[in-house]
Amino acid sequence: MINIKPISISLSPNMQGDDIFLALKLLARMITPPHPPFVRGGIALEDVFREYLNTKYAFSFNSGRSALYVILKALELKSGDEVLLQAFTCNAVPNPVIWAGGKPVYVDIDDTLNIDPVDLEKKITLRQAQGKLLRAVIIQNTFGVPAQIDKILEIARRHNLMVIEDCAHALGAKFNNRLLGAFGDIAFFSFGRDKVISSVWGGMITTNNKNLADKISSIYKDLPYPSKFWTFKQLLHPVLFSIIIPSYYIFGKYFLAFLRVARGIGLAVSREERMGEMPDMFPARLPEAFATLALHQFGKLEKYNAHRKKIAELYLEELSGSDPDSWGGLTPIVLPMEKEGAIYLRFNIRHPNAREIIKKAKQNHVLLGDWYKNVIDPVGTDFEKMGYTPGSCPKAEIAANESINLPTHINISGKNAQSIIDFLKNKNA
Repeated sequence: MINIKPISISLSPNMQGDDIFLALKLLARMITPPHPPFVRGGIALEDVFREYLNTKYAFSFNSGRSALYVILKALELKSGDEVLLQAFTCNAVPNPVIWAGGKPVYVDIDDTLNIDPVDLEKKITLRQAQGKLLRAVIIQNTFGVPAQIDKILEIARRHNLMVIEDCAHALGAKFNNRLLGAFGDIAFFSFGRDKVISSVWGGMITTNNKNLADKISSIYKDLPYPSKFWTFKQLLHPVLFSIIIPSYYIFGKYFLAFLRVARGIGLAVSREERMGEMPDMFPARLPEAFATLALHQFGKLEKYNAHRKKIAELYLEELSGSDPDSWGGLTPIVLPMEKEGAIYLRFNIRHPNAREIIKKAKQNHVLLGDWYKNVIDPVGTDFEKMGYTPGSCPKAEIAANESINLPTHINISGKNAQSIIDFLKNKNA
């Protein structure tokens, strides 16, 4: 009997029955008179973030990239000012740098798949010798695994660089028993459809820096809300996927393909962004409906992250010492580093035959992830427009070719995880 519901890493992974019911209520509220005004939707969510991270200031946005863009505008970048960030990332990070008038400078990664302090120091020294003006470093905590925060901070302080923490994957993750987002000058978070918590779209800035907060506040007061049509369309996402996922192998995947072609469902990354262009939906404030959904999800944050860690522990235990011949060649599956405080938004493994493994898994009704299939994802991103020179970050390029992401989200059961483990261990799968 065919399994009509795939084991999937994405497709609205955080959404449970209560979230879908809430989305339906919010949709009904938008179309039932009297229509509520677009009040300042993120106030309660901002209060929650200030308390959670023990920061003085918080500002909510319609996306993480809106938040990063506003941070960079607050830094008042001059044309050509440089911002250091890692390769092995999404174009949602370099794009705001470009939109704000700056230039991204790419740094290679270490074994945590985060920015390598050694290469960071090397790139800073080289750029400064060339007379370049370096303004900031963005610390990405890839897949919820903490970067080498202490070493990166020391380098940044020594070179008088602002430190921006990219916590899009890392809400609730810790370094030295302190929450990420509490180390740099400023931090931003994302509540996108497959992030730690999800309101389909959404983002947040947090900081203790009054000067930056004042500049952000000045920018913020002039920001619009997204259109009601756009908000309504995005809010449909969890409802539609509650139909698509259970029926995926009957009609769901065809329905999803139709929605994408007909633009009945929003793309996580637009075509314009792949070309380095700024869509008109950014930057904007967080709509009331998204704030309500994000608050609801935040109430389940500890449960979500505890589940992710439990599933990650199962993968670590069962996949250690994997047979090197399982998928051809003599290379075993490489597991992620075990790091205290990691939440493993996605459990990243690596193998030279990653594309074959992902393809074979799909044939077995297991939809694994390939963040990041490209050194700057997603597929179709114009490296030249992103300012990336192929070969400049070799370790990141190798990681992009070898990465496979295993799901850890709340809708992945221990039984699902064991099915994935059994598949990966079976050389004849």
